[in-house]
Amino acid sequence: MRFVIQRVKEASVTIDGEKISEIGKGFLVLIGVEDSDTKEIADKMVKKLVGMRIFDDSEGKTNLSLADVDGQLLLVSQFTLYADCKKGNRPSFIRAGKPDFANEMYEYIIGSCSEQVPVVKTGEFGADMKVSLLNDGPFTIILDSADL
Repeated sequence: MRFVIQRVKEASVTIDGEKISEIGKGFLVLIGVEDSDTKEIADKMVKKLVGMRIFDDSEGKTNLSLADVDGQLLLVSQFTLYADCKKGNRPSFIRAGKPDFANEMYEYIIGSCSEQVPVVKTGEFGADMKVSLLNDGPFTIILDSADL
C-alpha cells in the first residue's frame, strides 16, 4: 500500500466539471493498493498518516499533527502509484490491486480515517478526476507499507 501525502492549504476534486469534494488546511492523500494488502496494513498506514507531525508549530518546526491544527483529509484512490516503468516508456500497472479489491480497501481506509478525523472528503473510485491543490511548502511525504 502506498500513500502520497501532500500538506495543503486547500484541495479539491472535480468530475465532469462539477466540484465533488474540497478541503481547507490538511492533507491530500493519494492512495495506491496492491492485491497483497490487508486491513492490518491499512490500519498501520492510517495510524501513521493521522499521527504524521508535519505542520509548523509556533517556532516554525514541523511538530504538529492533523489533530493539532484541526486539519482535514481529502482521500483519492490512485492505482498509478503502482506503475512499473522498468521496461520501455509505457508503464505497466500489473502490480496495482484489482478494482473490486482496491475499492474495498479504499472504502476501509475512508472509514478508518473518518473515525479519527472530523472532516474526511473523498474522490470517486474509478472516475476521471481533476485534482487541484495548493501545496503548503511544498511538503510531500511518500508512505509505503513495505517500509513500515
